[in-house]
Amino acid sequence: MDLRIFTEPQQGADYDTLLTVARATEDLGFDAFFRSDHYLRMGSADGLPGPTDAWITLAGLARETRRIRLGTLMTAGTFRLPGVLAIQVAQVDRMSGGRVELGLGAGWFEEEHRAYGIPFPKERFGRLEEQLEIVTGLWGTEVGKTFSYEGEYYRLDESPALPKPAQARIPVLVGGHGASRTPRLAARFADEFNIPFASLEDTERQFGRVRAAAEAAGRPADALVYSNALVVCVGKGDAEVARRAAAIGRDVAELKADGLAGSPAEVVDKIGRYGALGSTRIYLQVLDLDDLDHLELISAQVQRQLG
Repeated sequence: MDLRIFTEPQQGADYDTLLTVARATEDLGFDAFFRSDHYLRMGSADGLPGPTDAWITLAGLARETRRIRLGTLMTAGTFRLPGVLAIQVAQVDRMSGGRVELGLGAGWFEEEHRAYGIPFPKERFGRLEEQLEIVTGLWGTEVGKTFSYEGEYYRLDESPALPKPAQARIPVLVGGHGASRTPRLAARFADEFNIPFASLEDTERQFGRVRAAAEAAGRPADALVYSNALVVCVGKGDAEVARRAAAIGRDVAELKADGLAGSPAEVVDKIGRYGALGSTRIYLQVLDLDDLDHLELISAQVQRQLG
C-alpha cells in the first residue's frame, strides 16, 4: 500500500510551510506529496496568509525535493486553458526529473471563481473531456509533428505540442463519485482512479463501475491504479487523537466513521479494509500542516506495518 501526503493549502499555508511538509514527506519515506488546487478557504479557517497556486508550488518543490512524486488532487479544469496546462505540467515534470502526476477535474467550487474573477461555465464536464483529450494529445504527439483539435469548447491549430515531459507518459488521475460519466472518462484517459472521502461501501461500488467501464472500453480493469483520499488523524492514545481532531475542528467519532482516525492499529486495520476492495494507494489528507510529529507517527507506526 502506497501512502501519500495530501495537503489543502487554501486553508492557510504559505510556500515555506508546504516545503517543510514536502521535505518531511520525503525524509519519512512517504511515496508522494500532493496538494489541492483551490484559491479560497473553506469552512471556518481564516486562510491566512492567502492562497498559493498549485503548479507554481509544485515547480518550486520540484527543485527542492529529490525522490517523492508530486501532483494535484485535483487541478480544476476551469482555472487553466488546456494548452497552457499541458505546457505547465510538462515543464514542472522536466524540472523534477520526471516525478509529476496530473489529477484533473472539472472544478466545482463556484464561490472561489467569483472571488477571483474566474469564469464558471455550466458545461464543465464536457470541457473536462476535451481538456483530457488535448493535454494527453499534446504530450503524445511526436516531436516534429503538430497537433490539431476542434471540439465544442476548444480549438488548436497546428500546435507544435511542445515542450515534452521528462516521462514518456505523465500519469493522469481522474476521480469522483459520478456513476456514469466519471467512470467512462477514467476508463478512457486515466492511469489512476481516485475516489475522495468515500465509505467502504461507496468505494466498492465506484471501483466496480470503473472496472466495468474499463473493460467496456477494451482495457483490462487492472490497467488502472485504484486509490482513496481520506482525512487522517492518528494518535498514540485517545487523548492525542482528541487533541489532533480538535486542532482541525473535527469530531473524533465522525473522523473514525468517515476517515482514518484512532490508534495506529485502528488505522492500519481500516486501510487494510480499503485494500481488500482493490485500493493500492491512500492519499492521507493532512489538515494541520504544523504538526510534523503526526507525520512521524504515521511513518513509524502505520506505514511500516503496511510495508
